[in-house]
Amino acid sequence: MLSILIPTYNYNTFPLVKELFNQCQKCKIEYEIIVLDDGSENNEIKENNLKINTLSNCSFEVNEFNLGRGPNINKLVSKAKHSWVLIMDCDTFPSDPFFIKKYLEASSTTKSKVIFGGISYKKEQPSDDELLRWMYGKKRESISAEVRKKHPYNHVLTSNILIQKELIEEIPFPDYIKTYGYEDLILVLGFKKNNIQIEHISNPSLHLNLEKSLVFLNKCNVALGNLKYLLDSKIIEKESTSLLNLYSSLQKKRLLFLVSFLFRISKKQIIRNLISKKPSLLLFDFYKLGYFNDLNKTI
Repeated sequence: MLSILIPTYNYNTFPLVKELFNQCQKCKIEYEIIVLDDGSENNEIKENNLKINTLSNCSFEVNEFNLGRGPNINKLVSKAKHSWVLIMDCDTFPSDPFFIKKYLEASSTTKSKVIFGGISYKKEQPSDDELLRWMYGKKRESISAEVRKKHPYNHVLTSNILIQKELIEEIPFPDYIKTYGYEDLILVLGFKKNNIQIEHISNPSLHLNLEKSLVFLNKCNVALGNLKYLLDSKIIEKESTSLLNLYSSLQKKRLLFLVSFLFRISKKQIIRNLISKKPSLLLFDFYKLGYFNDLNKTI
């Protein structure tokens, strides 16, 4: 009935598996929980995750080499034996004791092959050096089901999503994205292109692992490199993201030179703000535009 697939990397995933295991047991369903470590270097964490193998219908394996998040999930899908697969990030956690039950109820009543439950963040403010990731998550990712339903392809994350196995085998994660960023976008665009309906429900997982602001900023740089590759390779169109829409509009108006100038003279100050205790998401948006513009070497 249900295969729960968890890609992990240098993260203690046992508490998440234990909670999902307990919920599946209470639901009295056929299930399996498969955790696949993508070549972690931290041996202590890997040893701790081996406890997963002591739970019924649960398994933990380690890739010999790092595949990247998308290819690692594809490998998990190939191991799954049930008709529905629930993909969860290792650093999330059910925000409801009836998390699994809600997904089971939704899958039994919907005609859709994809169900997204949403993502949430703790209300308590984290330490000053983790504020950027927390603020971004709360403002840009933690969106109610009612709002998501209005634009069903615009607010989908694969950190907590239920998909029919046959569909994700037909439309898998892109294997050409090996580093952080935009593998979710390609998957969702694949669903949209094939007119696959996405059902949005209120069943969020709680995002637990907040990165340091500077780490998050560096990961965004890597993601923007992926975005440039996707655009240059014509895998996506300029209308695929709000950033690309804005970039394209400024390009047509011949205003990118101004973006380049402003970014060059303010980059250090912007970074200083973003890693401070009062980061501005407006400045973060401009940082991404300026960095992407620089990647394209537009003067």
